[in-house]
Amino acid sequence: MPTTTDHSLESFLIENQTRFYRLAYSYLKHPEDAMDAVQTAVCRAVERQGSLRNPGALRSWFYHILVNTCLDVLRQRGRTLPLSEWEEIGQEDPPPEDEALLRQIDELPTAVATVIRLRFFEELSLKEIAAATGTNVNTVKSRLYAGLKKLRIAMEGENIL
Repeated sequence: MPTTTDHSLESFLIENQTRFYRLAYSYLKHPEDAMDAVQTAVCRAVERQGSLRNPGALRSWFYHILVNTCLDVLRQRGRTLPLSEWEEIGQEDPPPEDEALLRQIDELPTAVATVIRLRFFEELSLKEIAAATGTNVNTVKSRLYAGLKKLRIAMEGENIL
């Protein structure tokens, strides 16, 4: 017999599948890899739903699984796709509104880019990001502000690193 948590997980996954794909795509830059990562994360979430003690933390719990899945794919791949290769793939999604900004985010250290993606693209709170990344809120704040500073400098024409 399905429990309330089963239904809330199922509803959450169905309602947010586009967001999950978009986040995975922002990491992996390849449609099939992004779909595979989302599918893997969903399977892991369903398998581990019993470990979710606080149903109110469902969102950050799942994002933690999804981000780690994407990072696993990147580690297994050993490299990210260069932008030139990404452009040749043929996009399912419309091109991003500010491609320059997305390229600059991709150049940030992974932990910093993750915080920026979750905060601004997925609209997670600092507390939710801390739970999703397994860090404390002060670390999230430091990474967010450091990343925003680097992005501001980069977007003003200076080198990001």
